[in-house]
Amino acid sequence: MRSLFPVTDLTESASGAEDPSGPLIDREWSLDELADAYAYPTGLPAEGPATPWLRANMVSTLDGAAQHDGRSQGISCAADMRIFGTLRGLADVVIAGAGTVRLEGYRPARAREAFAARRAAAGQGPAPAVAVVSGSLDLDFSLPLFTEPLVPTLVVTGDGAPAGRIAEARKAGAEVVIAGEGARVDPARVVRALADRGLTRQLTEGGPLLLGQFVAAGVLDELCLTVSPMLTAGDAQRIAGGPGVTVPERFFLASLLEEAGFLFTRYRRTDR
Repeated sequence: MRSLFPVTDLTESASGAEDPSGPLIDREWSLDELADAYAYPTGLPAEGPATPWLRANMVSTLDGAAQHDGRSQGISCAADMRIFGTLRGLADVVIAGAGTVRLEGYRPARAREAFAARRAAAGQGPAPAVAVVSGSLDLDFSLPLFTEPLVPTLVVTGDGAPAGRIAEARKAGAEVVIAGEGARVDPARVVRALADRGLTRQLTEGGPLLLGQFVAAGVLDELCLTVSPMLTAGDAQRIAGGPGVTVPERFFLASLLEEAGFLFTRYRRTDR
C-alpha cells in the first residue's frame, strides 16, 4: 500500500521515527499506521450537545456497482477488509440498515487487541456498538447480533413501530432508540440520538438506501470509498440510493491510498 495524496503526511512511522521507505513505496501498512491515517478529527465544537462525526465506508466498481451478486464481498480485497476493520476499530458505533444486516449476515462487533490501547485512551468501550436502523423491525432477534453482543446492539426505529416487535427486541437484550415519527426513521435524528448517548464517532456501512438518506439529510461528514478495479455491468445498486438532493454537496479529497489497483479514497465535507 502507498499514499498518493497527501504525499507528505505519512513519512513517519507510528512510533514517530522517520520511515526510510516513505509513503510512496508500496509496502504493507501496520494497523497503527492505518488507524493514524483514518483517525477521527479532533477539535470539533464542544459547546452544547456532543458533536457527532458521521463517516461512511463503501466500495464501488469502476462502473459504479456497489455489489456483485447481491453482496459487496466479491468486489472487495484483503486491503479493503483491513481498512474495514480499522474503521470499525476506531468507531463508537456502526450504523447499518436492516436490509444490509440481513443480506451481509451481520454479527456483533468484536474487541481487537490491536485497537485496545487506542480505544481505552479515547474513553471508548472494547468494541463499537452496532445500531440497526429499521422502521418495521422486520429482524430476527434470535441472531447472535442481538443475543450475544459484547456491547448491547441498538435498534433504531420510529415511534410507530409495532409494539410487539419493540418488546421482542428488548427481550433479546437490544436497546431500542426512537428516532422518527410513525414508521419513518429520520436520518438526522438517528445521528443526534446516538450522539446523545455518547456515540459521536459514527460509522455507517450502508446499505445504499440508508446512505442515500444520510446524504439527502445533509448529515454525512466523510466518505471512505474504495474504488475496485473491476467492471461488472448489470444493474447493481450504486453506493447511495433513494431520492436525489436538490443541490449536490461538494466534498474535498482528504487522502488517497493505493494497493494492487484498488484506490482507497477519503472525502470530507468542505464546511467541517
